[in-house]
Amino acid sequence: MVNNVNIGIIGLGTVGSSVIKILRKNAKDIALKNGFRINIKKASDVRDKRSIAGAAFTKNAYDVINDPEISIVVECVGGVDPAKKYILKAIKNGKHIVTSNKELIAKHGKEIFDLAKKQGVYVMYEASVCGGIPIIQALRESLAANKILEVSGIVNGTTNYILTKMTNNGMSFNEALKQAQQKGFAESDPKMDIDGSDAAYKAAILAYTSGGSFVKISDIYKEGISKIAPEDIEYAKEIGYVIKLLAIIKIFDREIEVRVHPTLLEARHPLAKVSDNFNAVFVKTDAMGEGMFYGQGAGGMPTASAVLSDVIEIAKGISGCCASEPFYPPAKKLKVRDIKEITSRYYIRLEAPDRPGVLAGISGVFSKKKISIQEVVQRGSKGLPAGRQGRNAQIVIILHENKEKDVQDALKVISKLPVVKKISSVIRVGIAN
Repeated sequence: MVNNVNIGIIGLGTVGSSVIKILRKNAKDIALKNGFRINIKKASDVRDKRSIAGAAFTKNAYDVINDPEISIVVECVGGVDPAKKYILKAIKNGKHIVTSNKELIAKHGKEIFDLAKKQGVYVMYEASVCGGIPIIQALRESLAANKILEVSGIVNGTTNYILTKMTNNGMSFNEALKQAQQKGFAESDPKMDIDGSDAAYKAAILAYTSGGSFVKISDIYKEGISKIAPEDIEYAKEIGYVIKLLAIIKIFDREIEVRVHPTLLEARHPLAKVSDNFNAVFVKTDAMGEGMFYGQGAGGMPTASAVLSDVIEIAKGISGCCASEPFYPPAKKLKVRDIKEITSRYYIRLEAPDRPGVLAGISGVFSKKKISIQEVVQRGSKGLPAGRQGRNAQIVIILHENKEKDVQDALKVISKLPVVKKISSVIRVGIAN
C-alpha cells in the first residue's frame, strides 16, 4: 500500500487555501480512516502565497503540472482561462484532476472528460455544485441503481439570501443585495448570481451527472431575480407560497428540460424552507422516490471539504484500496426542451384602471386561448407609484397548468389591451410537468 499520495494545488484563493488548512488540521484523521497520507508536494498561485503553502509554494503552475511525483492536481483557479489549459496539460501528463470550477466543467466538460477517458485518469468535480453538499457523489454513486427523473434545487446562496431577506424582513431587492455584499455572501459585482448565470452553470453540471447529457449553456433558459418586487413576495405569502430561484432538470426518454428561473413554491415544500445562503437539491427517482440534500452551498471550508472528498476517493484507487480504473459512461444525446414547450402553472401580476369591465377583458383573452384560470384577485393600488395610486389597481392571476407558449401568446395580446397599463410580473408556479 502507498504511504503517501502526492497532490499539487493550483490557485490559493479562498478554496485552495482552505484545502491546505483542512489537510494540516485533519491529516492524522485522514490517514487513520483511509490508510494513506495526503502530501501537498507543490502549491501555486500568481501572487506570493508562501505564508499559506510554505516550502511547497511556487508561482509557476507548470511546476505542479509537470512534477512526475504528483499524482493528483487540484485546480482552484476558477474561470476558463488559464484553468482549461492547466487541466488539459495535466491530464496529458497522466495526472488525475479534482476541480471546483463550475464554469469550466459546464462549458468544456465534454472535451475534458473525453481526454481524461483517453488518458485513463479521473476528473472529479464534487465542489463545482453546492459547495459542501455531496450531491454529485449521491447522483453518480449512491443513486446509481435509480433512474433519475428530476433534480431541482436552490444552487446559488447569494440569490437565496436576498429572497430570504425580502420574504422575512420586508427588504427591497437593493436593500437585501447590499446586506448580502456586506456579509460577504455576494460579490461587489453580483451580476453572475443575480442574472442566474451561476445557477445555469450548475444546472448544466447536474444535467450531465443525473441525465448523462451534455447541455450547452446557450440552450439553458435563464431568468434572474432582479425583477422580483416586494409586492410579489407579499402576494405569494398570502396564497401560501414562497419565491425561490431554482435550477430545474427533468429527464425524459429522448428529451431533457434544463432551466433556471424564479419559482413560486408551496410553503410546505422542502425547498421553500431553505433560507439565507444555504443550498438544497431535491431529487426524484423511480426507486428511491423523493429526497433532499441540504447544507452550506459556498464558502472556503465547505467547498474545500468537497474538494478533499474527491482527492481521497482518487487516492484510494492510487493506494490500492479500490479499483483504480476510471469509468466514463457514454453521453446521451437528449434534445433540450425549449422553454416554450414546458407546462407550468403561472402567477401574473398586472396593473389596470380601477373600473368595471377590466377583469372581463383580461379573462376573455385567456378564454380564447383556452387557458384556464385558477384564481383572480383584484388588489388596491398599494405598491404603485404615488401618481398612479387611486386610479389604478393591481390584479393578481393564478393560472392552472398550461403550456408556456400559449401563456406567452396570451400575454402579448393582454399587454396591448387598452385596459391594461402594465404586466408587472410573470412567475412560474411549482415544479410540475
